[in-house]
Amino acid sequence: MVTEDDVLDALKEVQDPEIPVNIVDLGLIYDVEIDDGHVDIDMTLTTMGCPIADYFLQEAKGAAESVDGVEEADVELVWDPPWSPEKATDDGKAQLQSLGISI
Repeated sequence: MVTEDDVLDALKEVQDPEIPVNIVDLGLIYDVEIDDGHVDIDMTLTTMGCPIADYFLQEAKGAAESVDGVEEADVELVWDPPWSPEKATDDGKAQLQSLGISI
């Protein structure tokens, strides 16, 4: 049976190419719902005008679908609430601070 942790672990493989932190630790994943092999993911981006939004959607979908037991994943971009560095995990905040980004 697929768990949220399984999906989140797979999503940690997706890195932001501009900020070398994965999308989970950055706090971009807002929700993961699993229903009988189908995964719905709500995620956001650091900015609305992100030029590589399609890249993130494709990479997140591919990562989720790589999990054993996941037949299909849908990733939806959401903008509410807006992302801020405070949404990052503790690991993500430490990584951001090491890059000189204040939290």
